Amino acid sequence: MAEFDVDLFVIGGGSGGVRAARIAAGHGARVMIAEEYRMGGTCVIRGCVPKKLLVYASHIHQEIEDAAGFGWTIPSATFDWPTLIANKDKEIARLEAAYTANVQKSGARIVKTRAVFEDAHTLRLTTGEAVKAKYVLIATGGAPNHGLAIPGIDHVISSNEVFHLAELPKRIMIQGGGYIALEFAGIFAGFGSDVTVIYRGENILRGFDDDVRTHVRAEMEKQGITILTGNTVSRVDRHGKEFTTHLSNGSSVASDQVMFAIGRHPNVANLGLEKAGVAINPSNGGIAVDNFSRTSVPNIYAIGDVTHRLNLTPVAIREGHAFADTVFGKRPIEVDHVDIPTAVFSQPEVGTVGLTEAQARAQFSHVDIYKTDFRPMKATMSGRDTRVLMKLVVDGTTGRVVGCHIVGDGAAEIVQVLGIAVKMKATKADFDATMALHPTAAEELVTMRTPTARYVRQAAE
Repeated sequence: MAEFDVDLFVIGGGSGGVRAARIAAGHGARVMIAEEYRMGGTCVIRGCVPKKLLVYASHIHQEIEDAAGFGWTIPSATFDWPTLIANKDKEIARLEAAYTANVQKSGARIVKTRAVFEDAHTLRLTTGEAVKAKYVLIATGGAPNHGLAIPGIDHVISSNEVFHLAELPKRIMIQGGGYIALEFAGIFAGFGSDVTVIYRGENILRGFDDDVRTHVRAEMEKQGITILTGNTVSRVDRHGKEFTTHLSNGSSVASDQVMFAIGRHPNVANLGLEKAGVAINPSNGGIAVDNFSRTSVPNIYAIGDVTHRLNLTPVAIREGHAFADTVFGKRPIEVDHVDIPTAVFSQPEVGTVGLTEAQARAQFSHVDIYKTDFRPMKATMSGRDTRVLMKLVVDGTTGRVVGCHIVGDGAAEIVQVLGIAVKMKATKADFDATMALHPTAAEELVTMRTPTARYVRQAAE
């Protein structure tokens, strides 16, 4: 009898786990993948994909308003939340089926069950079956974190439940200042909801460039979104179908829904990690891994959000692919986590890659900043009060563009391409040598010639 039932057992059927299973199977490995919820994971089922569909839907109201400036007269429009949610669910089901089919076509076997370690090579399934695996990949992702157990926390929804609300809330209070909080603030505001955002820090989008943070906040407030910083929620009271959220400054906010989006934590609980000897990274609570995604146990690997390195779907996919090529393709690959482009599908949209101004000034002795803030062409006809921000951060010694930051329509699409230039270490001279494509907003990136700011670090005496 074979020593192991499978060559690879994957715990988690999200984007990273699925990619690893498929590639490993393609290398000839016997693969089993366990998923206790739905194939596709957070991104496909209740994350990036359904979120972006709701973003699209929420934009339509603005497009209708802007139409008048272009000569269109549109009859009074109506919106039906249940229809949107039903159509969203239909698309998610289609994607889940595609994920399942692609795994099965690769030759990997899917088991719809929870899997828990009994030792470093043995997984116990909820069916009672025990599976011995030569290698194990943990790809269980993350889950919403509600923070402290304040009074009334049971009245609060997360980014899981928000996709399945029976009706559109007329008023919603959202605590958080990152990707998820701001994206849903824009979504609900676009549907006409009264939105209040509560954030504990001095400004939203912690970790992003300060100009981006300031610009996004100003644009969101123009849309009528209330943003209260320097505050936290201390208690949530329910009165029938309504809620009163009490804040740390003594004030309160009335709403029909209360949502927390204050971060996510790695799914490491109740996996039997201690029985397998898998160590947790004390600095972030995720599974500790090396540059090849290997844990403290030589035959066990972990990828994606469960490691809490960089919680982005494409990163998990790349890590899963690299793991499979390294272990089963005999081609060692380390994933480079530097200069990864990212987007916030807030309204306005944010696209960014590379260093912020503050990071560059801490790293380089000479930093040049090129920045422009302008009214987009479409707004000159629609009359909408909105502005676009574009910013380049340049190493003043070498001329290399080390950061690009955009706020405005299409920011994510533009930054995906800019990510190539930054990864290739393009210089400001390379940008300047590139012919502008007119008329576009993105042409500003290659027509900014004069620095708006220059910083030179003084040598220590």
